[in-house]
Formats: sequence, structure tokens, C-alpha cells
Amino acid sequence: MTEITDHSILSSDFYEQPTLELAKSLLGCLLVKETPAGTASGFIVETEAYMGPLDRAAHSFGNRRTKRTEVMFGKSGLIYTYVMHTHTLVNVVSGGAGNPEAILIRAVEPYSGLENMQERRGIADMRKWTNGPGKLTKALGITMEDYGRSYTAPPLYLAAGKQPEHISCGPRIGIDNSGEAKDYPWRFWVTGSPYISRTINKG
Repeated sequence: MTEITDHSILSSDFYEQPTLELAKSLLGCLLVKETPAGTASGFIVETEAYMGPLDRAAHSFGNRRTKRTEVMFGKSGLIYTYVMHTHTLVNVVSGGAGNPEAILIRAVEPYSGLENMQERRGIADMRKWTNGPGKLTKALGITMEDYGRSYTAPPLYLAAGKQPEHISCGPRIGIDNSGEAKDYPWRFWVTGSPYISRTINKG
């Protein structure tokens, strides 16, 4: 990926793209989390799009509106965090207000705050710090307290990062019980990145 020297915070206009386009545009963006222990960040290398009411794999399938999914009905660019198997996962709300779509951030390439990231993950191999949606939140210090905030301001925000040379797509991971939706090619990743969660998607 070609790095952009100006890591300025992305404006709210960036998030107005259609969800599938935004899922690709997020690749290479810098995900930054400020904590009392310091700032940690990583370039996004893998995402998954969830297309709301018509997507059986989406939390908001059938316009399901719960305390957990409420933020998905808000404006694009809000932070949607939830807990799965004790791990916090982080998403970008998309689709516009009233259209509950979101993009899961599945993996990032570590960039700054490396000592904090290694301490939080407890392993030496940097490729394994952030190569999964639950791993990256632990490494960066993202928690449920970030729910409902905006990606346009600290402590958790997205900034300009790198430009991927090539982008791959394929079926999403871990949604085998979602009928035909399990085959939709809505997972996107930076081709050849050693930091993605799975090199070969087994569906």
C-alpha cells in the first residue's frame, strides 16, 4: 500500500458512500484509538459489509431494532460496538439515517503504539496482534464505551492512511447459518496483506 503523509481525520462526508463502496474505501484508512496509556493505531486491511434489513447475516435483518442495534439506525459514521464470545467487535455505521447498515472492521496492520498493542495482546508476533475483529479491538483498546460515538473525533477516529494497490473480495466469515447471505461476496481485503484474518476464505 502507498502511504498518505497527511493522516488527517476523515470528514463526515466520507461515510455517505453506499455501504459496499465504503467497505472498500475503508481499506487503508488509519483506525486510531486514544487511551490514557497512549495512542495506538493501525491501517484497515479487511472489512465486511452488512446490508441491513434484506441481509440475513445483519443484526438489523428485517429492520430488527433493539438496544444493541439502535445505533445502526443513526447517521453514517457512527461507531457500532458489540460483544461476541467475550470479545468486543467494532463497526462503522453506514447507509444513512434510518437505513441500518454497517461495516465490520475485521483486521488492521499495526502502525503506532506498538508497545501498548503487544502488551495488551501478550504475544510477540505482530502479525497476530490485530488479524481478527476481536484481536484488533483488544490491541487498540477499543471497548463498549466507544458505542455510539462518531469516527470524526477522538478518542476513536478514522484518518487518511494508505492507498491499497489491489483489493480482493469473497464471502464473509462465520455466518454459515444465514442462508444465501453466507455466499454474498461482501468481505473485502487488501490483496497480499499478511495481517488479514484468513488468507483463504473457507466460507
